[in-house]
Amino acid sequence: MASVNALETMRALSSNGEVISLKPGEMIFRSGESGDCMFGLLEGTVQLSWNGDSGHEEIRAGDVFGAGALVTSDHRRYGNATAITPCRVLVMNREKFLFAVQESPMFAIELLGSIDQRLRQLKDSTRFE
Repeated sequence: MASVNALETMRALSSNGEVISLKPGEMIFRSGESGDCMFGLLEGTVQLSWNGDSGHEEIRAGDVFGAGALVTSDHRRYGNATAITPCRVLVMNREKFLFAVQESPMFAIELLGSIDQRLRQLKDSTRFE
């Protein structure tokens, strides 16, 4: 695994104005909304849910999520993202994302690695349900 992860690269390119604080129960985004940014979870836990909440995944500090909004034109969010605990979330828009990929090409690899790891964990956790 790379010594630097996608969240650390996001943090290095951010300013304080791009960090939002959320209370438990607050929505980050809803299914069907257009998306124009991705998120990095600095503190707390977020639940991603889809298919009427029958599918879900917990996002923990250090994870990134919502990246599909930056690589797909006219992106619509696939599910809901809700803060479970008090959270601090780093927001990265498309302009910052493209800058990050240009300035640090490994960022794209880190991001893909993060998504791959989450998908594998999700697959493993649902195997026996």
